[in-house]
Amino acid sequence: MKRLVLVRHGKSSWDNDLPDHRRPLKNRAYKDAEVVLNSFQNFYEPGGLFWSSHAVRAHETAKIFKERLKVPDDHFEVKEELYTFNQNDLLSVIQSCGDETDKLIVFGHNPAMTILVNSLGDKRIDNLPTTGLCVIDFEVDSWEDIRKGKTILTLMPKNLR
Repeated sequence: MKRLVLVRHGKSSWDNDLPDHRRPLKNRAYKDAEVVLNSFQNFYEPGGLFWSSHAVRAHETAKIFKERLKVPDDHFEVKEELYTFNQNDLLSVIQSCGDETDKLIVFGHNPAMTILVNSLGDKRIDNLPTTGLCVIDFEVDSWEDIRKGKTILTLMPKNLR
């Protein structure tokens, strides 16, 4: 079995005149991460890999999760190719994960995240909001074979406040 956890980056700031990948998190992102993590930590079982886009907003969100869930450094990786808004590119990166890994937690961007949640999972959502999290299980042995899985958890900050 393979378990994929997709997490959209936290709410980012448009206050500064920065390139898109350099935009920081807003204060709200930290509060949203806290409420999502309060629920997710009861579900989370240690292990697996954490992969994050190199964009500041995604990387900072991933670091919040890493610290709270006590993820070891060698299970945490920043991948430049996760800075994509295209679901096919995102899926290709996920499918490149080694099969010795059974759980992969990915921090990335919309619209790729929402489209992938809907195409891989069995429960449709309109939008994976900032700091939204979705867990999908697949009855396969290889990441290359993930197609249609079972959505087992969806956490959205507004529903947890």
